[in-house]
Amino acid sequence: MCNVRMIRTEPSLVFIPLDKAIYCQNCRMVSSSACSRCGLCGSERIVELATLFTGPWEPNPAPAMAMAA
Repeated sequence: MCNVRMIRTEPSLVFIPLDKAIYCQNCRMVSSSACSRCGLCGSERIVELATLFTGPWEPNPAPAMAMAA
């Protein structure tokens, strides 16, 4: 996996941005991949997780303080 950011001290908890997160139907893992293949097993049977959520979505929403100004 690339671009993994540790957000807690638990070794099994990682942060993957939603716009880069994919679910592989072959190995059943969530990872990030820049191409249309699973970064773990190489399968093309992937689902981009961002497409599962409906409604408007902003990858980098403005902080609440900046919106109030």
